[in-house]
This record gives sequence, C-alpha cells and structure tokens, in this order.
Amino acid sequence: MAENWVNLAERIGADLHLELPGGGRRAALTRALRAAVRSGRLAPGTRLPPYRSLAADLGLARNTVADAYAELVAEGWLTARQGSGTRVALGAQPEARPAPRSSGGRPPEPVHDLRQGQPDAASFPRAAWLASARRAVTAAPNEAFGPGDPRGRPELRRALAAYLARTRGVRTDADHIVVCSGFAHALRLLFGGGALPGPLAVEGYGLPFHRALLEQAGTRTRPLTVDGDGARIDELSKAEPTVLLTPAHQFPTGGPLHSRRRTAVAEWAAASDGLIIEDDYDGEFRYDRQPVGAVQGLAPDRVLYIGSASKSLSPAVRLGWMVLPDRLVDCVLAAKGEREAWAGVLDQLTLADFLDSGSYDRHVRRMRQRYRTRRDRFVTALAEHAPHVHATGIAAGLHAVLRLPSGTEAATAEAVARAGVAVDALSAFRHPSARLPPQDGLVVGYATPPDHAFESALQALVRVLATSRRSGESP
Repeated sequence: MAENWVNLAERIGADLHLELPGGGRRAALTRALRAAVRSGRLAPGTRLPPYRSLAADLGLARNTVADAYAELVAEGWLTARQGSGTRVALGAQPEARPAPRSSGGRPPEPVHDLRQGQPDAASFPRAAWLASARRAVTAAPNEAFGPGDPRGRPELRRALAAYLARTRGVRTDADHIVVCSGFAHALRLLFGGGALPGPLAVEGYGLPFHRALLEQAGTRTRPLTVDGDGARIDELSKAEPTVLLTPAHQFPTGGPLHSRRRTAVAEWAAASDGLIIEDDYDGEFRYDRQPVGAVQGLAPDRVLYIGSASKSLSPAVRLGWMVLPDRLVDCVLAAKGEREAWAGVLDQLTLADFLDSGSYDRHVRRMRQRYRTRRDRFVTALAEHAPHVHATGIAAGLHAVLRLPSGTEAATAEAVARAGVAVDALSAFRHPSARLPPQDGLVVGYATPPDHAFESALQALVRVLATSRRSGESP
C-alpha cells in the first residue's frame, strides 16, 4: 500500500494524507478522496488541488485525476466551477458518529454551569485588552523580547506596586514583587521549590487542588476551625511556622477575617517568627460592606501576599503576583530559575498598560456591578421559590453557599445534577482532618454563565431547591 502526501496550499497550507491501495489508479484515487470527505478530513467547501498539481504529487496521469474528479462531481461529492476550481460539495457531510452509549443511572452532562471559581468568560474586555497590547508592544524596549527575567517585567511590577497600594493597602515596591502564573504556581514555587518549609496551617475549608499540590510537595497541612469570623487564629501554635489564609473572603464559606483575628494573626507571626501566606481571593468584588484591606498592610515583613488575574479578568490570563518579605525574594527567585518559564512577557506588558491606563479599574467596577446584579437576582429567586434555603457568604465574591439541612447534601447535589445544573458540594472543600462538624451545603457560582444563560441556569437550580421540604428531607 503506497502512502502519499498532498499539499493543499490553498487550504492554509494543510497536508492531506491519501492512501492509494493497489488496483486501478483512478478507482483508488476516487475511493481515497471519497473516504477523505466521509471522514471529515476534507470539509465542505474545501478547494482541491488542480489536476496537474495532484497528478504530479501522486505520480498519476493528469487524465486519471480529471476522470476521478469528474466521477465524484457526478456523484455529488465535489463541485466544479470555472474560475473557482474543484471543491468539496457543501452538501457533502461526514458520516455521523454513533451516539454514545447510555451512562446507566448517571446524571446527564450539565446544561447549566454554576460552579464556583470562574468569571463570566464572555465579559473579557477584548477591545481594551487589545488596545493595551498594541500600546505595550509598541512602547516596549528591544530587550523585552529577549529571555524573560524571573522577577517579571519591571513595568508590571511597578504598576502592581502602585495598584495594590491604592486598592488593597499593600505596602511594597517593585523589588519585592515576583510575577508568577497564578496562585497554584506560587504554591509550587514556595513549597515544591523549597523556599518554605512545612508543616502548614490552613483553613478547615479550602480548595482540594491546593491541598493535593501541597501533599505532592511533601508539605503536611493542619486545618484550623472556620466559623462566621473566619479562621480561628487562637488555634495556631509554633508547631507550624506558616499559615495560609483567605482573609478578604474565606473560601468557600464566605466572609472576611474579623478585625480582631487579623490583628491576632499578625501578633502570632511576630511572636513566633511565623509567616502568613495571604491569598487575596475575591478581594476586588465586595457588594454590601466596606473594602477590607490586605493583612499584608499590618505586617509587611511577616506576610507573603498572593494575587492573580484569574477572577478579575480571566483564568486564560496566566498571571499572578507574589508580594514578598525581603528575606524570601532570593529564595523564590532561586526556585523559579534564571529565566522566566511560565508568564509570557507580552501578557505582562499588556497587563502593565491595562493597570496604568485605568482600564483594569474600569473593568473591575463594571464587573462588580454586573456580579452584584446577578447576586441580587439569585437571592431574590431563592426568597421567592426556596425560602427555606439560606445563602451565606454573599457580601462579596463570585459564589454563595446554600446551607442545607443536615444529611441532605448528597441527595440534593444529585438532584441538582440530574436537572442538568453543575454545582459543587460544600463537603468537597472540607479538609479531611478538620475537627469542625460537617456542614451540608452547595457552593454555587453565579458569575460563570454568560448573561444570556444566567436566568435559565438560575431557574433550573431553584426548581430543584423548591421541591426540598422544611422537614429536612432531600428533594
């Protein structure tokens, strides 16, 4: 069996692999072209090479190719028009693939996505981002297009220092900021890279992904009790040199770390020579309360502040930042290596301009209002259709926790999934060693769907919740 490659220059330079089995050459070519159309490798409208070119590539006579084309035109697979060449007919559709087998009793694939942790992807500020990219690339010095500095571009670090000081009360300068690709990358650098030792105190509720990442790095974690005022700082000891907190909006239960506890954790760090890792989760999105400044502002030499653009802009913008105490800068840079391997320079330059031009502020304010409107609609729908379900953690952030009667979480989550709605169970975020009593609930992200899909997703969810009874039985 001979195998030949045909260059289809007029189809964005793609190559088409044709197998020409033995037998008559025209019949073999006809079968190969017909199979390519059926399989979808030649899409409707694709222009085929001229007779002469295809004949030369395959080592065939020109008339052989012409006859094969003519036969496929007669069958309706191809069309031929003067001046337009020979193309795959628009009505020639690939063979349908067999439908997937039933998954038995498993819930259907979700129709509505209300999972936490994702902003509205449709709201990415494309025009403003593109304008910043053009300005940034035009103004960038030549050396910016060389090997990347592991600290990050100075333009971005300067812009971040000014922005964080103005909006989050962070006390730093560009020399103490290291750019990374997000919070997970920061954890890998800090613990997997050896910049920080374990063990680590963490909040009793948090992302399983982060716990798994720490475990892979050999870092043991001990959970702190979480209540309405955030993490119980009084449970900290000198046994763990470091604590990881989400003070602006505890994830996922919601609510800021109480002011007394913010002071207490700074005092603990000073007294025990400890370190606080501050994940500034949802710091930009607050609705019903005054902005809560970063804990870093209380103790810059004891707090390692981490932020990212994943919620405020998009997880596709793989950019984050670490604001480091002086003693950690060299350790983190050593873990990162001599050259930047993660955060692209062009995106760094663009984000720097996006910050400096005020576009970031305008985008955050616009999205804060949009998410607040969604939050309000979400709370109203619950009050109208499922008043027995209480939403918490709604003063800030992009998600809410729906508190459920004890023992009903699994059945409610299953009912919601069968209705085609994707949400997260609260128990999925509970530290396996947490001593606090389990709480039943659903974690619902109201930011994820685009505007046109939000209302239908909300209605699908509340229809399920409305069937649950006050007696504590599941839907």
